[in-house]
Amino acid sequence: MARYTKEHKQVTRQRIIERAGRRFKQDGIDGSGISTLMSDAGLTNGAFYAHFESKDDLVANVVAQQLRTQVEHYDTLRPGRDGLEDLIRGYLSPQHRDNPGDGCPSAALLDEIGRCGDATKDAYTDGARAILDELAARLAPGDPQSAHGQAIGIYTMAVGTLQLSRALSDRKFSDEVLERGIENVLAVARCQSVPTE
Repeated sequence: MARYTKEHKQVTRQRIIERAGRRFKQDGIDGSGISTLMSDAGLTNGAFYAHFESKDDLVANVVAQQLRTQVEHYDTLRPGRDGLEDLIRGYLSPQHRDNPGDGCPSAALLDEIGRCGDATKDAYTDGARAILDELAARLAPGDPQSAHGQAIGIYTMAVGTLQLSRALSDRKFSDEVLERGIENVLAVARCQSVPTE
């Protein structure tokens, strides 16, 4: 039996997480079996349990990694509200709508995450907080906490708009939902934040 280094095992684990993230966002968590996930990673089913205790363990790790990657991407945007506008326009674009496997885990998986176990919900909660912190910091750099409620509104509007646009069979209607979504989210982003008590 071959023995692998710790580094090899970590690289393999990361490959499984990355491939599973894409598959989950395309086919759903429930629609992605272990054999498909392992095949995507170029591995056999038997190798799964060398890396994860269960599919739930994998899902929690995928959700954490997906949201971490999403927040890291924000560093590539222009600073402040300009970068926030870029983010909103990219998020509510036809390209993002049409490529869920490459996009936001929230828009693709939120309904399933709500039915997952505590570990996945905890991973999602931590990731969502990081996203909200980033949005609030762009809205009110001097006092991000004052923009927390506004950040929640922006995040929920953007995710819901993308989900609705993906559910529509009429492409023109779907495009309209995205366009109006951009206008609405940007209108909320332009408002002066009102401190919460």
